[in-house]
Amino acid sequence: MQIIQKYFPNLTEIQISQFQKLQELYNYWNERINVISRKDIDQLHERHVLHSLAIAAFFNLPKGSKVLDVGTGGGFPGIPLAIIFPEVQFTLVDSIGKKITVVKEVSDAINLKNLTSVNARAESITEKFNFVVSRAVTEFPQFYNWVKNSFSKENIPWVKNGIIYLKGGEFENELSKFPKAQIFQINEKFKEEYFETKKIIYLPMK
Repeated sequence: MQIIQKYFPNLTEIQISQFQKLQELYNYWNERINVISRKDIDQLHERHVLHSLAIAAFFNLPKGSKVLDVGTGGGFPGIPLAIIFPEVQFTLVDSIGKKITVVKEVSDAINLKNLTSVNARAESITEKFNFVVSRAVTEFPQFYNWVKNSFSKENIPWVKNGIIYLKGGEFENELSKFPKAQIFQINEKFKEEYFETKKIIYLPMK
């Protein structure tokens, strides 16, 4: 928890309690349904929870907005974001049913009221959203094709609907057809070595 509170010092008691429970819950479920690599499970808060919260460090998701998390796996970035933004509605989608089982069990255990989990492919979701988030499930052009029809035509005031995509390494060539895409360096906010090559792609949608 220390690493979370280092960057998010104004958490409520409820949020602190929710974050504190994640390690035990993921330890339990990861032994039954492998959703986090063995080498990462002991560094859950840095490599999964805080990495997910990089979105919150750069984007203050507006109250009342709707967010789709595509390829959520065990619930990242959706579960940490749902804790940080209790007045934002999150829908977490994954095509692998056992991963959604973990999402449901973890979110129920920490009493997340603003999160829905769905076993489906992103293309089959007909609901419309303000933002689509994900953690590098594929190359960006492919991801764009999956979600380009997922956006509401109405923007939340002051913020353009768009894709917010966590990605590492070199990927600039993937953005050649997306001149409006912006790149944010996560290590501008989070100083741990793990984040040196981690970035966020933001593509505003019309």
